[in-house]
Amino acid sequence: MTEHAYLIPILPLAAFFLIIAFGKRLPLKGPEIGIVAVSISFIMSVGIIAKFVGAHGAEHAREISTRWFPFGSGAHLQIGMKIDGLTAVMFIVVTTVSLLVQIYSIGYMKGEVRYTWFFAALSLFTGSMLTLVIANNLLMMLIGWELVGICSYLLIGHYWEEKANSNAAIKAFITTKTGDVPFLIGIFVLFAGTHTFNINAIYHKVAVGDVSHATLTAAAILLFGGAIGKSGQFPLHVWLPDAMAGPTPVSALIHAATMVTAGVFLVARLFPVFAASPEALNEVALIGAFTMLFAALIAMVQDDIKRVLAYSTVSQLAYMMAALGVGAREAAVFHLFTHAFFKALLFLGAGSVIHAAHSNSMRDMGGLRKLMPTTYATFLIATLALSGIPPFAGFWSKDEILTEAFRAGQHGPTHIVGYIVYVFGAITAFLTAFYMMRAFQMTFMGKYRGEAHPHESPRVMTGPLVILGALSVVAGFVGIPGLKSGFGSWLALGEHEVESANYLLIVVSVLLAGGGLVLGSRVYRTYAEVDPLERLGWFHKVLVNKFYIDEFYMAAIVRPIRDRVSRATLWINQNVLDGAVNGAAAVAKISGDGLYDQLDQKVVDGAINGIGITARATGGVLKYLQSGDVQKYAAYLFAGIVILAVLFTRFA
Repeated sequence: MTEHAYLIPILPLAAFFLIIAFGKRLPLKGPEIGIVAVSISFIMSVGIIAKFVGAHGAEHAREISTRWFPFGSGAHLQIGMKIDGLTAVMFIVVTTVSLLVQIYSIGYMKGEVRYTWFFAALSLFTGSMLTLVIANNLLMMLIGWELVGICSYLLIGHYWEEKANSNAAIKAFITTKTGDVPFLIGIFVLFAGTHTFNINAIYHKVAVGDVSHATLTAAAILLFGGAIGKSGQFPLHVWLPDAMAGPTPVSALIHAATMVTAGVFLVARLFPVFAASPEALNEVALIGAFTMLFAALIAMVQDDIKRVLAYSTVSQLAYMMAALGVGAREAAVFHLFTHAFFKALLFLGAGSVIHAAHSNSMRDMGGLRKLMPTTYATFLIATLALSGIPPFAGFWSKDEILTEAFRAGQHGPTHIVGYIVYVFGAITAFLTAFYMMRAFQMTFMGKYRGEAHPHESPRVMTGPLVILGALSVVAGFVGIPGLKSGFGSWLALGEHEVESANYLLIVVSVLLAGGGLVLGSRVYRTYAEVDPLERLGWFHKVLVNKFYIDEFYMAAIVRPIRDRVSRATLWINQNVLDGAVNGAAAVAKISGDGLYDQLDQKVVDGAINGIGITARATGGVLKYLQSGDVQKYAAYLFAGIVILAVLFTRFA
């Protein structure tokens, strides 16, 4: 199975072209091609991950590559695949969520514009992410990295007829590209230090100390710049909430399995590079710690249900980044694994509610518990999982991150960083439970406040919700802390044996999550027109305005570029560049006119005309000699002979 793993990304990529070519001629207008392709990829992913289960799973890790093209002196670029436990986890995450999203989209997108194109783009998105995951070298990873960026732009701006949606797509594209600049530089810095793009070769050179510490630190920090952009970490988080302009199934795919997990996957894949630089790890940990709390605070005051979940995603991705920063790679990947299922469930559940209530605002919802029982039950499961309530999936992975952060504070090389991550993570756990219960209460409890006539979504939409609900319950059991078969060992991630669980920390995290749920339930039990959090006064206003980060960027970056740099560029273009072009044209015209008048007309044409005139004049004289009179010809001949005889005798 692992030898043919290359088919896992190829099938969705092929589906993209097939849907474009034949989609509109099929009964369902295209989705069946993408669903079949991703289903086969999913089945193959299950077969691959099965090989990595158990203590000897690492024996199945392999790398297969071939030469793509040569460059430089004796070097060549590879195209190939790297199959290990991390790849197997990502295969399952991407194919599972993508398959369920595509099935769900049949009902959600029914009757929408560009229906066939939407499913083609979903397949391209899936194939691009799988290409990134399977890559065995940094340049191939870069190809997948940029493709997911293009797909996110296309899908976020699916409803491009409205300017707000096209603006959101452009904002996402430009913001992530800002992070891609240091990412690309980091790739070449790492190449300069290792003389290879191959990931396994980089691992080896780092392990044997062939790369200087300064080079590794610079490369890791630059590479992390790309992860900040793709995974929506501060200060490049601003694109991710605006990405909600796309259809809700796209939001589920972006936030659970593709775009935003790419940054976490990058750091996890190149973890040996980061681990060799404590400075780089500290940066990852501190930015993650700050972002998780920062985003959780903003999520508390959002009224758009998708924006609540968007800021929640930023916060949860920060949990993963912070875990990587304190050296807990296993815990980070474990949380990525569990988070994919309950976050996809939350977005698809939100889509089900929006589909019924015809509004994104939770102020227009409420009382949907009886009207939408399946959506209600599955959304509740996802809420408890995200909040970290046992035995749901989020509890096991989030608790492991907090535990590992605390241990890093006790035994890590920089103790204070571990404790900072733990404290910020604990506060964020409380806030997460609070804002999720707030969203749950405003959406499903109390009285219905909207004007539509909501009803439960069709089975093609509720079916994926039920499956994701089941996964949100059981997915955490594969990595229960304290067991020898912890997540890292279970999937041969190369981790040492998992330490025993710290039950005191577990009790603390459960109490924090439970406290957040109870407080959220009490505060929003009877929601009215006025949000109870408005009592926070100026702080509430700061949160509603997202700490004024967007306004700062507009004032400090966007407007100066638009009003000054753009105007200066326009002036240079019109006065310097256009002036140079127009001046060259004027010189050419003047030169051309002078050459035409003097050289062409008088010299060239004069010479040719002179030859013609001479020939004509000569012909005019000679025509009198051509009379046709034979007697005259004889006389001319005789005269000529006499003249020649005289000349000959005279000068002989």
